[in-house]
Amino acid sequence: MTLTVRPSQDGDLDAITEIYAHHVRHSTGTFETEPVSLQEMGQRRADVLAKGLPYLVAQQGQQVLGFAYCNWFKPRAAYRYSAEDSIYLAPEAQGRGLGRLLLTELVQHAEAAGIRKLIAVIGDSANAGSVGVHKALGFTQVGVLQSCGWKFDRWLDVVLMEKALGVGDKAPPTQTLA
Repeated sequence: MTLTVRPSQDGDLDAITEIYAHHVRHSTGTFETEPVSLQEMGQRRADVLAKGLPYLVAQQGQQVLGFAYCNWFKPRAAYRYSAEDSIYLAPEAQGRGLGRLLLTELVQHAEAAGIRKLIAVIGDSANAGSVGVHKALGFTQVGVLQSCGWKFDRWLDVVLMEKALGVGDKAPPTQTLA
């Protein structure tokens, strides 16, 4: 069955919310400790799309197996050309190259949207899969915030990685982002 990556749709929100809830409950890839409601997930997605930023899903047949999006690194307007990427996969989709496929597409869509710097804020320095896929796609590690999160009764690091998109900081932005 063919695997496709496409822009998310409202009808994908149930699967997106379920996939994210799994990561909240069972992984250190997110530092949230309580799953979010379908309504909250819809509001988060709407916020990303309102900024003209990509929110993608990977689908095989009728099943959404993962999602990826980027949002401003920080909420202040000066950060609008720097975005943080997020990728989450359904448990059965992990280890099949889907994260790499989603991140590849996300990088292309983010650059087309005018993003100049994509930033990975990876929960848990032991998250070898996420660190590895970012490194494989040209992200450079720029730091580790040690023991800044507490989840599952242990301290967790955050790995910071970055990738310049397009001409990066070699020229002023040509697109106006909201």
